[in-house]
Amino acid sequence: MQSQTPRILAYILAHNEESAIGQVVQRVRQALPEATVLVVDDGSMDNTARAAREAGAQVVSLPFNLGIGGASQTGQIYAIAQGYDIAVRLDGDGQYPPAEIHRLLDALAPAEVDMVVGSRFLAPGGYKAPFLRRIGIRFFSIILSAICRRRVTDPTSGFIAAKRPALTHLARIAVFDFPEIESLVSLSRAGFHVIETPVSMAERAAGTSSINLLRSVYYVVKVLMGIVVGVIAKPCEPQRSRFGSPS
Repeated sequence: MQSQTPRILAYILAHNEESAIGQVVQRVRQALPEATVLVVDDGSMDNTARAAREAGAQVVSLPFNLGIGGASQTGQIYAIAQGYDIAVRLDGDGQYPPAEIHRLLDALAPAEVDMVVGSRFLAPGGYKAPFLRRIGIRFFSIILSAICRRRVTDPTSGFIAAKRPALTHLARIAVFDFPEIESLVSLSRAGFHVIETPVSMAERAAGTSSINLLRSVYYVVKVLMGIVVGVIAKPCEPQRSRFGSPS
């Protein structure tokens, strides 16, 4: 029997990305015409939502800024509620090349894989992060590699593709600021199979990063606390659906 074609959602997180979001939406639609494109407008004060709609995306506008975790959870809940089998997350600043979505989907194809993270550091001559950020990424890579019992090279990447069981699990995790690292800990503890695949990463197409020195200190402290809680908390059992489940 021929397997059913999976329904795919590409959800883009955007906060005040009016100047970039239209191009990002168009590039996603070109790269993955079979997917539904959703923009999660995270309380933007500009015309992000209008620009996204004009580019052909569906839009969910949050009443105020929830942060990356809350916006990502919104996309995951939308995917589950609307019956999608796979969801791909991108950011609205244009750093994650939509043309490389197929790298994630190809790596996600095996039945035993639940989620794929696009790593900027796996390919030779890959992305060169600023020095302080590189130290932070390396620090968390070492911690996560020990917890997950596998090599983790890019723990802060938000370029991911996940099947419905992993999405269901992630939608139940309330991480409102920086969800990537804590999500990896939770998925690993729950027995999900998460892998990395090499991707390229561009500079921001527009806007500025919300991470400054004070924010960086807050990030490290909060994520470390989240990791501790994730390790000592009782893991949830994976809730697998028919599609993409191991036989």
